[in-house]
Amino acid sequence: MVTIKPLNLKEFVRDIFATAGCSAAEAQRIGQYLVESNLTGHDSHGVIRVPRYVKTLVDKVIHPDVVVDVLVDTPVLAVVDGKFGFGQTVGPQAVRIGIDKCKRNGLSAVALRNAGHTGRTGDWAEMAAAEGLVSVHFVNAAGSVLVAPYGGVDRRFSTAPYCVGIPRPGRDPLVLDFATSIVAEGKVLVASQGGKPVPDDALIDQDGRASGDPHVLYGEYTPEGPRDHRKSKGAIRAFGEHKGSGLAFMCELLGGALSGNGATAFDRPFANGMFSFYVDPKVVDPSGFFGPEVDRYTAFVKGSKPVSADEEVLVPGEQEIHYRAKRNAEGIPLPDDTWASLVATARSVGLDERRIQRATMP
Repeated sequence: MVTIKPLNLKEFVRDIFATAGCSAAEAQRIGQYLVESNLTGHDSHGVIRVPRYVKTLVDKVIHPDVVVDVLVDTPVLAVVDGKFGFGQTVGPQAVRIGIDKCKRNGLSAVALRNAGHTGRTGDWAEMAAAEGLVSVHFVNAAGSVLVAPYGGVDRRFSTAPYCVGIPRPGRDPLVLDFATSIVAEGKVLVASQGGKPVPDDALIDQDGRASGDPHVLYGEYTPEGPRDHRKSKGAIRAFGEHKGSGLAFMCELLGGALSGNGATAFDRPFANGMFSFYVDPKVVDPSGFFGPEVDRYTAFVKGSKPVSADEEVLVPGEQEIHYRAKRNAEGIPLPDDTWASLVATARSVGLDERRIQRATMP
């Protein structure tokens, strides 16, 4: 295990992408968002993604420094084409459009299509909450067929994230952010590189057997080599039996079909689609009831007696707050295989060896 200071890791990732061909601003932004995912405990959406991101850039699948096209533009609604730019670049542009429209009208909706991997969806909910807005996000990943529906073993869904953000003035927002599969694919990736194992029932093979072995999803792989889900027919299971499977289905139809991104299918390029809507509580609730009621109800829920004395009843977003405090203080732990893949990627784009070594300096 390697432990790295957050700032060192952000700058290292920044330098990898700047060397690979991104502008300084975009490289900085990618490093910021990926490391923030690690800081909040979402290692599946953190720097483990760097090798894949760089490969898509080198292969010209994803394009640097994209400015989105707005295909439909009304006072309250926009349809945005990400043109296969980095999600960390086109995602904030789409969210900003939604925020600005909502602030003018009290309500807005934005459909984003053809985005590169948009990372942790909670980032976009936090961005809206920082402006005092409620937001809801339905996401799909066209071309990434990984999840079996309830009652089936064949892949039919992407991990289809769902996210809700609730602002709390002067306090951290409440953010519910999860894949509609038992685990995100990135968590299987982390497990395959020596990180936290996935649950024993997270995956399913073609014979209907549940498993926690990443080989079910990726087939054979070497420690530093790529993980390719096309080498196996195993799938991730939808969470919550029929309920999670149903929510995944709706994320595909809203984040994929309605956005114009396309619901997940085989043999098509990867692209994230996201359908988001934004609500200004000050317009819905001019009497100011919402904020105090959120606080009252949050305290009521947290006041439930814990299952055991050493546990805590958590509300959405609270675990991320705990992770962020701990990892900012102690550094970000990376499994050896993850660090090795980062170093290999840095070398592949021509980053100076001395620069690589500085990343782990105190």
